[in-house]
Amino acid sequence: MTQSRLLKNVRILFWSAAAGLALLAPIPEAQAGDNPRDIMARVAQTRKLAGSEAVVKMSIIDAKGQASARELTMATKLYDGGKTEKRIYRFLSPPDVKGTGVLVYDYEDKADDVWVWLPALRKTRRIISSKRSKSFMGSEFSYGDFNIPPLDDFKYKLVKEEGCADGTCYVIDIAPKSPSVAKAEGYSRKTYWVSKSKYVVVKGLYYDLGGKLLKELHMGGFKLLDSGKGRYRATRLEMVNKQNGRRSVFESKKVTFAPNTKDDYFTTRYLERT
Repeated sequence: MTQSRLLKNVRILFWSAAAGLALLAPIPEAQAGDNPRDIMARVAQTRKLAGSEAVVKMSIIDAKGQASARELTMATKLYDGGKTEKRIYRFLSPPDVKGTGVLVYDYEDKADDVWVWLPALRKTRRIISSKRSKSFMGSEFSYGDFNIPPLDDFKYKLVKEEGCADGTCYVIDIAPKSPSVAKAEGYSRKTYWVSKSKYVVVKGLYYDLGGKLLKELHMGGFKLLDSGKGRYRATRLEMVNKQNGRRSVFESKKVTFAPNTKDDYFTTRYLERT
């Protein structure tokens, strides 16, 4: 065998082996690190539980540090193959809000439905999607802050990776594609810090329609509730209003994975029970 032919055969064997190893190599899940939209799609999946039930303490602290506390229950459940998450909140205390309830249908690809039951008025009010920037029960969170908006309503930019409270995070800028989406959200843009290990948001910055920093979000105490699907739930959420000095904290005193949560909970009929 000539030397040139020997070299040719060696090259063929080398590239064949390399191709075989490439086929055997693990494929990165969704290649999320390459595409910020893919990262946020995975964040949306990570927070979805087949069902859950929780008891939550909600604290509202004014600019002088004076706090008022409310206690509520919350239940969630997935429908439509995971494309719709239904949630219900019911306030237990103090007396002036006891019995107040909020029912949310959080859709994957269209505007959400939100109903609020006000027992003092014996009336249920529906919050239209264009008003989702309204305050959630007097807190610094808006109704929209708890929902997952349609991914295609926004543009995404991976700014950098950096250290964060959960190790290393992707830093992603998110901007609405249209003025109508911005107005409904109440934000000109958002910046999220997303944990690379858990695919959960650990920090967020929210900018008002004029481009000024409005709110800062911190999430922590992540609990793995569905180990089979890698689904986490933050047990502490704090939203700080950088313009008025107020802040609101949601702390889960008890949270459980409950895929068999009753369907009756997620109806306006149940919402209006006193």
